[in-house]
Amino acid sequence: MTKKEIVKQISDELDLTQLKVKDIVQKTFDAIVDTLLRERRIELRNFGVFEVKRRKARKARNPRTGEPVDVEPKNVVTFKPGKEMEEQVRKMPLVDAEVDLNDDVMEESNGNEKLAGTIATKPARTRKMT
Repeated sequence: MTKKEIVKQISDELDLTQLKVKDIVQKTFDAIVDTLLRERRIELRNFGVFEVKRRKARKARNPRTGEPVDVEPKNVVTFKPGKEMEEQVRKMPLVDAEVDLNDDVMEESNGNEKLAGTIATKPARTRKMT
């Protein structure tokens, strides 16, 4: 679901103009980001907690060359769903195990793959060098 689809759904449910709802939704997102930048944590009851955490520096490998690469420390945003969301998701029918979030892969004209419409909840893991 996209922001545009969320705006349309709310607009239809509340009988407000899409322009007004779009402004409200955007201001809500902006407030979340501003709070994360200022306070590094925002808790939305019955929804979840967004938090800024520091990812440590680490060693990784370039997947094409296998060459060791130093990855600098960086800030990342984490999300922990609230109890109510967890319970509702747990009660829904099981998602087909065969379905992969990367089913939305699109081929570009040069043959490279590009993800479209997927959300990654965690960054991909790389092997530690020993």
